[in-house]
Amino acid sequence: MTNKTLAEKIIGSHTADGEVSAGQVVIVKVDYTFTHDAAGPLLINQVQKLKAGSLDGAKDRTIFFIDHAVPSPTKELSNDQATVRNFSMNNGMILSDAGNGICHQVMAEDYSSPGDLIVGTDSHTCTSGGLGAFATGMGATDVAVAMKLRKTWLRVPESLKVTINGTLRRGVFAKDLILKTLSLLGTDGATYKSIEFEGSAIDNLDVYGRLTLTNMAVEAGAKTGIIASDARTLQYLKEFDRGDKWKEIRADDGAIYESEISVSADDLEPQIALPSSPDNVKPISEVKDVKVNEVFIGSCTNTRIEDMRTVAQIFKNQKKARGLKLIVTPSSQKVYLKCIQEGIVETLLNSGAVVTPAGCGVCFGALGGIPADGDVIFSSSNRNFPGRTGNPKAQTYLGSPATAAATAIVGSISDPREFM
Repeated sequence: MTNKTLAEKIIGSHTADGEVSAGQVVIVKVDYTFTHDAAGPLLINQVQKLKAGSLDGAKDRTIFFIDHAVPSPTKELSNDQATVRNFSMNNGMILSDAGNGICHQVMAEDYSSPGDLIVGTDSHTCTSGGLGAFATGMGATDVAVAMKLRKTWLRVPESLKVTINGTLRRGVFAKDLILKTLSLLGTDGATYKSIEFEGSAIDNLDVYGRLTLTNMAVEAGAKTGIIASDARTLQYLKEFDRGDKWKEIRADDGAIYESEISVSADDLEPQIALPSSPDNVKPISEVKDVKVNEVFIGSCTNTRIEDMRTVAQIFKNQKKARGLKLIVTPSSQKVYLKCIQEGIVETLLNSGAVVTPAGCGVCFGALGGIPADGDVIFSSSNRNFPGRTGNPKAQTYLGSPATAAATAIVGSISDPREFM
């Protein structure tokens, strides 16, 4: 038996043979499938076309999320959400309704566990890799079949190792690490690869930050991103009363990687992705005097509770710039409740922010906060392609929630270290 990467170990444990190697096409058991209001109607249509029959076997392992447009702003989206809601309820499946949170965040809170194999109808399904799961996005038909059969097929991806050593300095976060990594890989540098993150900086990073890294693995074209489970994973699971789901899973010593890159955290400064690609990245010292019309702090990449605490720290006794639109969207209801309990919502409202229900918000570009023609928006989300926020005539810059908060106060892209 050869030494295995994390992807090979997890996929192998879900096959009949128990062992796989990169490049093989295999049939795998699936632990969870999920969809949402943006793709769910298509999945439901495919299930009906396939004449799938009884879905009893999918009841406790499929989650239907309503998260992309919360609350729905149009009758068309309301009809799509009704389709998702009614189908899931009529078939006795799990429904995470509007306001409960973004699918990827709720999966990490309530469902995903180390060693799981998860497929969802969204490219950022790979977020759950921060907990040591193999999680990947697939098309609606593939997920419909996986939902019915509790299995799917896939090609075992080659693995790319990203080693991040060193210590993150004040004002520098996981978002800056992944943006720096994307600047090295490009948007196609890991196409259909599994990105495996390791190193001393990863060991010292909490799961909140790890989820940010794996969330944006897909921006390099990756099939998934994965981080080994450890004591920090166990701590996170215990926070959500799921400590019994923990198990250690890590790559074997001597595992074979297709390629490797290294990133140093020691001297890293806040990173900014310029329009219009998440790999068009520069350090903040090289991005000066960019006036911003709107700031969005939200998305499945960020606005977990640790992010919200940092944002509140920066906004304490501060106001947003005059005339700037500031929208903050917690990633889940659980995060939102903690923000209320800790006074974070009050701090944000006092700063002039609009705090919305938990969901995808501006990131999806189908709800409130769509920028005007010519607007420049600074976002803590994962993509800045033209039109991503709902208007192709606007420009989007990406950075950490801390950088977004500093930018909202000044009115132009600003260094969060000046407020910390």
